[in-house]
Amino acid sequence: MVADFKAQFSDVLDKVRQGEEVVLGYGRKKEKIAVLVPYEKYRRTMAGTAKRRAGSLAGKGKVIFQDDFKITDDELLHS
Repeated sequence: MVADFKAQFSDVLDKVRQGEEVVLGYGRKKEKIAVLVPYEKYRRTMAGTAKRRAGSLAGKGKVIFQDDFKITDDELLHS
């Protein structure tokens, strides 16, 4: 429960610091909603998985530039 988690937050963080994963439950059925993991484990797990797939938004939006639109690469990168 949320109240239990709040009351034991320091203890939970100590467990995470020691390398333990902590599963958080919520509601009467204590539905599992999150997992606290040590940051280094998270970083190793997520490394390389956040890359976006090219074309994933194809057909979902539109960009229109006016004929007189001009910008240099330098202006784009430093604006």
